[in-house]
Amino acid sequence: MAPSVSGGTVFTIILISRLLENSLLSAEMKEGEILPPTIHRLMKGYNKYLRPFFDNGPVTVGMSLDIASIDTISEINMDYTATIFLRQRWTDERLVFEGNKSLSLDGRLVELLWVPDTFIVDSKKSFLHDITVENRLIRIFPNGTVLYALRITTTVACNMDLTKYPMDKQTCTLQLESWGYNINDVMFYWTRGNESVSGLDTLQLAQYTVEDHYTSVSEAVYETGRYPRLVFHFELKRSILYFILETYVPSSLLVVLSWVSFWISLSSVPARICIGVTTVLTMTTLMMGARTSLPNANCFIKAIDVYLGICFSFIFGALIEYAVAHFCTLTHPDAHMLMYGHHLHDMDDEMNGIITTISSHPHRAKRRKEAAVTSPPAPTTTELTVRPPSPSGSEPKSETTPPEPTHWCLTALAMLRKILRVIYCCHVENPHQIDNYSRVTFPLSFVIVNLLYWTYYLYF
Repeated sequence: MAPSVSGGTVFTIILISRLLENSLLSAEMKEGEILPPTIHRLMKGYNKYLRPFFDNGPVTVGMSLDIASIDTISEINMDYTATIFLRQRWTDERLVFEGNKSLSLDGRLVELLWVPDTFIVDSKKSFLHDITVENRLIRIFPNGTVLYALRITTTVACNMDLTKYPMDKQTCTLQLESWGYNINDVMFYWTRGNESVSGLDTLQLAQYTVEDHYTSVSEAVYETGRYPRLVFHFELKRSILYFILETYVPSSLLVVLSWVSFWISLSSVPARICIGVTTVLTMTTLMMGARTSLPNANCFIKAIDVYLGICFSFIFGALIEYAVAHFCTLTHPDAHMLMYGHHLHDMDDEMNGIITTISSHPHRAKRRKEAAVTSPPAPTTTELTVRPPSPSGSEPKSETTPPEPTHWCLTALAMLRKILRVIYCCHVENPHQIDNYSRVTFPLSFVIVNLLYWTYYLYF
């Protein structure tokens, strides 16, 4: 029983398919009867699988573009999404007819004609709009010229150089190429040169402005042959105002905030540590947020990364400055007295009594006072000439020993003397002076670095 049932099912399917074929054929004949006589005459004997001028050289296809919109430009994926109107023109000698008016046909009749096999190079995904019907246009002119227009949305790859981000300029392209016909079969050209592309002058983008655009004609060389290619170049300049308000101003204010600690007393350890750690953590968060809109793995050291690194270095340097100053106060127990040492000779007996009660070592204060009154102030450099001898006693030994030292020994001693002088110059007698120097050096250095940074990235 099973074989008979299956055989009956197959017969039923075959019968239904034959009926559908007959109905389709009759529908085509009825549609052909409805078509105007001009279209009938043009389609009679027309073979859409053969290109125009099949035996008489290549067919020339002129193209023009209208950029309707550029929706997104992604630095993460390095691509852009645009909606374009693509118009193609060519001449088909088989479609010449008498008259002085063009024929505008339904877009669905494009299946009856030969059309170029144009595709978009570097396209990641594209689609043809079909609401309410497929957005196609077919127009035939009496001399056989065919106008074929499409509305396409495409996502195209764009290689970006982000070394100057966000002060960068990107040049993206839209390339049109023939898929199967080489230069012996099809030739592409722009119908009006650089004016073949329109719509960019009135285009409004979120972060970019269109600086320039132009067209070019080239050939694509593959293993299978040489193919015609049209290239549309457009240059985009990023608007920096958003990044100034979002990143540059907050990071600069954080650097200025870190300088507040220079005006706080060295004894206020919690206050200065709190300011330093808070600014460092806030700057770290700002640096992480600035990278969220960029590729996670790339080989670019961007301009914004350089600036954030500079700001982080200044903020971290302010924290290190306090660590150094506080360490110097630990190595100088009487640093609070040294601040007022240069005023001792102007103080009267009442002030001397106050200083004596403040001092924790009366004998040391008395000895310092006598030394300040009786002995004249001696230059610091004279003490330096007495102190520099190295612990090994190499210099005194060279003076007492009769043999004349060699040349390299003299050079080594001279270098050692210079090193000791430099070390002594870096010696801090009053740790409170570190904050005084920092109040000037940190802002001045930050201004100079900013001038160099903006000059380089804006003009080079």
